[in-house]
Amino acid sequence: MGSRLRIRLKRGTAGLKEDQRGTLRALGLRRLNQVVEKESVPEIIGMARKVSHLVEIETLEDKGKAKVSDSVNAEDG
Repeated sequence: MGSRLRIRLKRGTAGLKEDQRGTLRALGLRRLNQVVEKESVPEIIGMARKVSHLVEIETLEDKGKAKVSDSVNAEDG
């Protein structure tokens, strides 16, 4: 089994561009502080990076152990 991402919505969606709102909904995030777990695949990683200023992302190892992922949260463009 591959790694998973735990994604938490940390900022509200008021005033966001429509595509950013759509990305959050596609990730399954609808309410503030809501948490979803997704497979760590390139499509999900790209979506998380697109809204990285709104979410908190953790990489989960096997058995649900959390490890903070700097590679996903990187804001170097």
